[in-house]
Amino acid sequence: MPQSPDALDAVAVRAWCSLALEALGRQRAAIDAINVYPVADGDTGTNLYFTVESAAAAVEAVFAAHETGPTVPAHADVVRAMAHGALIGARGNSGTILAQLLRGMAAVLSEAGDADHLRTALAEAAAAARLAVARPVEGTVLTVATAAAEAAVATGRGSGLEEVAEAAYEGARAALAATPGQLPVLGRAGVVDAGGQGLVTVLGALLEAVGGRARGGAVGPAPEALPLTGDCAEPGPDGGPAFEVIYLLEASDDAVARLRNRLDALGDSLVVVGGDGLWNVHVHVDDAGAAVEAGVEAGRPYRIRITHFAADRGSAHREPAHREPAQRAVVAVVPGDGLSGLCAEAGATTVLARPGEPPASGELVDAIRRAHAREVVLLPNDAQLRHTAAAAAEQARTEGIRVALVPTRAAVQGIAALAVHEPGRSFDEDVVAMTSAAGATRYAELAVAERQSWTMAGICQAGDVLGLIDGDVVVIGEDVPGTARTVLDRMLSAGGELVTLVLGEDVPDLLGDELSEHIREGYLAVDTVVYRGGRQAAPLLIGVE
Repeated sequence: MPQSPDALDAVAVRAWCSLALEALGRQRAAIDAINVYPVADGDTGTNLYFTVESAAAAVEAVFAAHETGPTVPAHADVVRAMAHGALIGARGNSGTILAQLLRGMAAVLSEAGDADHLRTALAEAAAAARLAVARPVEGTVLTVATAAAEAAVATGRGSGLEEVAEAAYEGARAALAATPGQLPVLGRAGVVDAGGQGLVTVLGALLEAVGGRARGGAVGPAPEALPLTGDCAEPGPDGGPAFEVIYLLEASDDAVARLRNRLDALGDSLVVVGGDGLWNVHVHVDDAGAAVEAGVEAGRPYRIRITHFAADRGSAHREPAHREPAQRAVVAVVPGDGLSGLCAEAGATTVLARPGEPPASGELVDAIRRAHAREVVLLPNDAQLRHTAAAAAEQARTEGIRVALVPTRAAVQGIAALAVHEPGRSFDEDVVAMTSAAGATRYAELAVAERQSWTMAGICQAGDVLGLIDGDVVVIGEDVPGTARTVLDRMLSAGGELVTLVLGEDVPDLLGDELSEHIREGYLAVDTVVYRGGRQAAPLLIGVE
């Protein structure tokens, strides 16, 4: 058995995220089944899973960025990545609260990960979560978080890391067992709080990460007489609001304070978490448009998700009867809003991957559902999303949707695949044609080096322009135009008939004209098409077919 760590360092945080994701994956269906508050929509376990999945993906991205270095990432960077990942991927009421709990912990653990800091972090997290909820209710995940914090604080100074983690876990378990007596709807259903159960699972993973011993915590029994699918999920048991509205919001603290007041007057289950200009907003309302409009007035909302409890969430495994599903659709992940518009015009349902914020599998599942088709072709358009896309495809298949994953590794491969998509063909023939078109498209991109590092093309310095072909650095240049020409020459030396150029937000149109002229002068019979990609991570994407 590996020696227990003396501190919740970068490696231990990574292990915690991984273990929590695995544990929630095992218990997801059971937690969904006991979800009766605030709305009996049977999705708490799923929402918590997707929230932790996003946190774990953010942590893995930090470690991936340090693969070529001699040391692991800085502890503070990993802790902050965990909190940020949870914030941008938070789903549902419980997932949003969990994101705030992790954010509260990160504010303390970024300083150090010893036992004293863990004790303080748990207390700060519980307090932050209560402040994020407009109208706290006892018998929920908030009660469980408070009990965990109080038990951890009671260990006193001088306690070891494992002792603090175990006290928090046991305190949470005891509080969870008491929730049916605190919240009448739980008592009537004969279950513990689903969100609290999820938190116990996450704390059990924390204890396993620091102590090396797996901890469970039985999930409360599912209510015998309460169906959790089909038409059961009408607005809450007390005739509550009909819509769940969630979005990320870029806004100032003052604007968010005003937003809280406005949304609190519109509905209930209001949770606003975040800070430093980025917030995750969750609310249940009857007027979804007013909730989104309030976000627009406060700042810039995006990743807006509106769920109708009766017609959507309550029938997560079937589509509303009033609209027949299409036979086939395409879902594509795109790196910028410019390509989002292009792909949408071609008939695809798109998922926007903002720079540094890859979509979680839950977002891809949502997009597959929105496509409203019996057959869906999924284009991840990023090699790093292959596992996420595979998980989303598997989830959608359990809901009766036939999904084919075309392993596109870049947006230009997705464009090529979408260009040959033909709904009139058989599904298998269409998937083969799209896969063939994507595979025949070589891809490249330009990036700006953030620091000195080793590459396959030599040592680069901060500010250098890197030319990557099929994911590998092959050119180190001083500027975008010169590096782009060198990359194009290397790619076209092996032949090609069509070059696709996707310009980033800060790249002038003149670059597209210059590169098109370069191709016309040097390569006969090679056509060029130029698109504006909008805000994307790379200043230039290149495809050669």
